[in-house]
Amino acid sequence: MYEVEVKVQAEHDAVRERLAELGADPAGTVEQADTYYDHPVREFAETDEALRIRRETFDGEMAAKVTYKGPLVEAESKTREELETGVENGETMASVLAKLGFEPAATVEKVRERFEYDGYTVTLDTVAGLGEYVEVETEAEEVEAAREGALDVLCDLGLDPSEQIRTSYLGLLLDGD
Repeated sequence: MYEVEVKVQAEHDAVRERLAELGADPAGTVEQADTYYDHPVREFAETDEALRIRRETFDGEMAAKVTYKGPLVEAESKTREELETGVENGETMASVLAKLGFEPAATVEKVRERFEYDGYTVTLDTVAGLGEYVEVETEAEEVEAAREGALDVLCDLGLDPSEQIRTSYLGLLLDGD
């Protein structure tokens, strides 16, 4: 399964209005803190992989997940293999990774307002240190059709697909240092 995602930088007010006009379904707001880890013997920056622990708060409930993201699989979007599972305790998982030689590289903090529209999740992200972004994503086996659909959703929202950003929030934050 692939996570097919397109992302642009955009102010949220106009997009939120357009989502309402289109009849998108609000799906809640979540706060996330993603801690990314460096591998002890290979450079994830070179292999275009990522390992993170995500701690999130949604409706007053806290949860944690560990996620592996594989390298990008195409040039037209941020599509990559993603393997994710919940963990009972994010701090315990961080200790496990530390014992195995993984070291925290950086943490990305964001508030995500989610909407469901036309089979896609549209997320209005406010990322600490970066600003406002809009992501359109879905999980799919067939990448090209899912990507084209995501680009269509961007157009429906009044956003320009040619302004797509393929760099992760982590990459954008590290590039700004």
